[in-house]
Amino acid sequence: MELASVARSAEVAGQLRAAVMEGDEARIARLLSDLLRVKGLTKGQRVRLQLRALLNLVHSLRSAMLNDEVTGLYNRRGFVQVGARLLDLATRDEHAAYLVYFRLEPAATLSSDEGDASAGAVLARHMGNFMRDLFPSYGVYEVLGRLSTCEFAALTPVAEHATRSAIMLRARGRSELTALPLEAGVARYDPVCPVPVDELLESAAKVARQRDTVPRIASSGPPPQPGITLC
Repeated sequence: MELASVARSAEVAGQLRAAVMEGDEARIARLLSDLLRVKGLTKGQRVRLQLRALLNLVHSLRSAMLNDEVTGLYNRRGFVQVGARLLDLATRDEHAAYLVYFRLEPAATLSSDEGDASAGAVLARHMGNFMRDLFPSYGVYEVLGRLSTCEFAALTPVAEHATRSAIMLRARGRSELTALPLEAGVARYDPVCPVPVDELLESAAKVARQRDTVPRIASSGPPPQPGITLC
């Protein structure tokens, strides 16, 4: 009965989350009503089921606020929030950090308005996987985010992970991205002169815009390194 209760609470939480995200008030009311009238359980079991379903919903909604559903990376809000904590640690430990900004072109290619099955969503997932390969300590020492349909960013304390030559070298062999135009810029965080994540993002994006677009990210021969130190 307990396992069935856990499964049922997860199922209801998923349905509630979908209804909340879609703004379907009638469906929300129906699901909550069904949750209150679950049969075949004792009063204690029913209360536990209801609480578990509502807690699952809260956790799911909290995750949705910080994560991009297509790639599994942080969204802009999550990236800024978690990145700020990483920079606090860098300041405390007097360790530099590097913000790498990516912009894919054309932006229209990355539109996910038509759902996860669209070409844009597939391409965004490829970019997310590519970033996970580039920054293997994500989730521990590195923060990855999809900031918008065509903008991505990484925050890392590892200098080797924040150079164009390293990125281009590790990009070779990624056939799903080899013909994709990519802009990239790097901003260095100086713990002696701390600045917020938003300012690092703006500076790295400025560096990316000032450079020529890289027509093939897996092209041979490392191009010059972009970068700016804020202080």
